[in-house]
Amino acid sequence: MMNRFQRVRAKVFLTIIGIIRHMTIGTRVMLVDGNKVYLIRHTLIPGWQFPGGGIEPGETAEASGARETLEETGHRVTGPMELFGVYHNSSSVTNRDHVLFYVARSHEFVFVRKKDHEIAEGGWFEITKLPEGVTPATSQRIDEVFDGAPKRDVWGY
Repeated sequence: MMNRFQRVRAKVFLTIIGIIRHMTIGTRVMLVDGNKVYLIRHTLIPGWQFPGGGIEPGETAEASGARETLEETGHRVTGPMELFGVYHNSSSVTNRDHVLFYVARSHEFVFVRKKDHEIAEGGWFEITKLPEGVTPATSQRIDEVFDGAPKRDVWGY
């Protein structure tokens, strides 16, 4: 157990490292229902993709994924999620982001998610009939999960 000085020193050190490295970590969750997946379309980010977002301080990655899924889809994860992979997001926006990708097969409908400033729309899609504009990362993860395609280590926008 750390004493007070050690806790303060560790907090200062980790804060400085966070400022210097600017690393971010987030989650994405593939809700699966048979051969269907739930996708969302953001208002600020182009393309259809999986729900997800940043991990908040004090929150586990799995709790973050479940929270973001409920907020963005209206579906609550009801069972354990499978951590399918950890990916480096090397998009044109950042090269310091990592994505923990979960697969959730147990979930329940809670409420209808209405369009707002963040989410333009969402819905269930058969993996063989995905909407136009699916992001490359989304397509790649579907291939990895459903078709056993080799896992990549880059998220791939």
